[in-house]
Amino acid sequence: MRWIFLALVIAASGCGSKPPAAEDFGIRVVSLPGGQKIRAEVMIRQEDMERGMMFRNSLAPDRGMLFLHSDPGKYSYWMYHCLIPLDIIWMDSEHRIQEISANTPPCKTGLDQCPQYGGNYESWYVLELAGGMAARYGLKPGDTLDF
Repeated sequence: MRWIFLALVIAASGCGSKPPAAEDFGIRVVSLPGGQKIRAEVMIRQEDMERGMMFRNSLAPDRGMLFLHSDPGKYSYWMYHCLIPLDIIWMDSEHRIQEISANTPPCKTGLDQCPQYGGNYESWYVLELAGGMAARYGLKPGDTLDF
């Protein structure tokens, strides 16, 4: 009888926890040096990385997109079909900021005329934030982000 009671107590203790919301899947919290937290959509698949922030007309200050490359490389980014300016932040394998393209403007021309940004250093990770947020959070090359 004691075993049944113990099993019921253990089962009931899990009833109070809430399952994650659908929008929480594919989200990683990025902690900034100043203690701020960014909820970043994680992009791993090539087709998701290519789409990135295309066609979005806003990005909340505490939201972002985190690109996880499978190998280190000098990855340049562009703003084709992006509708809002973005801060693009390249990081090395230690999550240390290598480079920032601040307030990167949307490309309003044809695909072949869109400039490429960054990619001057070996990086594994790239974080995109709403334009101006890197400065607002005081981010600079050499800072380390936690995710």
